[in-house]
Amino acid sequence: MGIGKPVRQVLILIAGVILLLVGIALLVLPGPGLLLVLAGLLVLASEFPAVEKYVDPIRDRAMKAAEDSVSSPLRIAGSVLAGLALLAAGVVWGLVPGLPLGGWSTGSSLILSGIILFALLIWSYKRVRDRKAAKAE
Repeated sequence: MGIGKPVRQVLILIAGVILLLVGIALLVLPGPGLLLVLAGLLVLASEFPAVEKYVDPIRDRAMKAAEDSVSSPLRIAGSVLAGLALLAAGVVWGLVPGLPLGGWSTGSSLILSGIILFALLIWSYKRVRDRKAAKAE
């Protein structure tokens, strides 16, 4: 027994919009903004075909940004430091009372952002390394 089509559409709409909004916020905050915008568009495009026209341009920009993030040791170091800063900020926000929006809800979202940043950094590094190896062959 599956869920009805209208319920499925609403769930996909909610998930896609949340990914899209978080991605847009991360365009100005530390984090993988373009990749989350792309994820949101892909989720929305699975149910709403009119969204598909936005997927390829964002995919191209997101992949370029991912490659650029690991294009030099300095950029990698900066990304690692940003990830560590997110993890540390999450712990501080979770433990120190009296901070604006303090508590583990904010702290855990910062920690999750740091973990996502590290996962995407590793993914980007492997992708670039694999592409270079394929070109060398």
